Amino acid sequence: MSPVELTDRLRTEGARIGLDAVGVAPAAQPAGHENYLHWLKQGRAAGMAYMEREPANRADPGRVLEGARSVVVASLVYRAKDEPPTRAGSEPARGKIARYAQGRDYHQVLREKLGRLLDWLKSEAPQLRGRVVVDTAPLLERDFAQAAGLGWIAKNTMLINRRLGSYTFLGAILVDLELAYDAPHHVNHCGTCTRCLDACPTQAFAGPYELDARRCISYWTIEHKGVIPDQAAEALHGWAFGCDICQEVCPWNRKAARLREPELEPRPEWIEPDLIEWLTLDPARWRSLLADSALERTRRRGLVRNAALILGQARVAEAARPLAELLDSTSEHPTIRASAAWALGRIATPEALAALRAHRNDPDPVVNTAVLHAVAHLRAREQNEKKGPASPSDAPAPRENTIRDHDAGGE
Repeated sequence: MSPVELTDRLRTEGARIGLDAVGVAPAAQPAGHENYLHWLKQGRAAGMAYMEREPANRADPGRVLEGARSVVVASLVYRAKDEPPTRAGSEPARGKIARYAQGRDYHQVLREKLGRLLDWLKSEAPQLRGRVVVDTAPLLERDFAQAAGLGWIAKNTMLINRRLGSYTFLGAILVDLELAYDAPHHVNHCGTCTRCLDACPTQAFAGPYELDARRCISYWTIEHKGVIPDQAAEALHGWAFGCDICQEVCPWNRKAARLREPELEPRPEWIEPDLIEWLTLDPARWRSLLADSALERTRRRGLVRNAALILGQARVAEAARPLAELLDSTSEHPTIRASAAWALGRIATPEALAALRAHRNDPDPVVNTAVLHAVAHLRAREQNEKKGPASPSDAPAPRENTIRDHDAGGE
């Protein structure tokens, strides 16, 4: 069987399995590897140390699968068919979850589909060796997707397909067999549009195609482990896990395809969840909820931390009691207790203030620092309120809006 015939049949089988697009690229150094190295050099990976490990491996697919000759890239749409109207703006105790994490863990769903496709390919070419990759190896998936003709890398650094949009998961199969390669997608259809860059509330884009994770809501709510610094904590905009803003405003997503895979349909517990309830769920319930969810990456510790910060920033008075209970619990991780203190300092009800006063001499250094910081914040706010609104001449000089990454009380 010729490479062209086998590749055509491969695409047909991929569609039968439920993949939305399949393309093939040569297993060569991806065109974007130099951009990736520059991104690292600029420090834009923030605290994601795993992105900096052995960067040369991302230049050579042969280091992921010895003898690799082809990279089969598959795309799977995850945007739901029917999305309910948002309530987070009018109900500040509700949080927002990035769409990709609202259904079953995509790693499981996509890995199963790609595993079936690899099994089929081995049945057609018994001597073939292959490896499925779904965020499990140093592979620049978006670059290989562009090389396989599946779309272009947009100004928000997402891969966009004219038919599928950008709400897609990408996975790959590396094989030691030469297949028929697709033409790379050379045309960029973003044009002069800058909606994604302009809409980002934290100015996370240093420019087109340049995402700075140090300013990104998704980084802070998912990847960062530990206490979130003030400037980032105050700018989560209700996002409890991830952020979709730069995709929500993209014109290419207006009429894009919707998901066909039932397991990716949003689950009720992840559609604008009640964040006060998150504070009170016991660890066993959290384990059950996160068992096959992408939110497991952040774990209960990170999710409760995020919920506390959002509730505090919104000054949700009803959250004071559960936040005080978290601060009181010495069995809780310092990250959760410190985040509860931060939130109580923003809520500033009598109950919140009493909880902070009770922990001014907390023996845990991370928690003690957070409590003292919260009290200082309250004093500064009270002084500003007594002074009244400042005149334009009192306004501070503009300064660079840079969020510095630090990790107090991490994993």
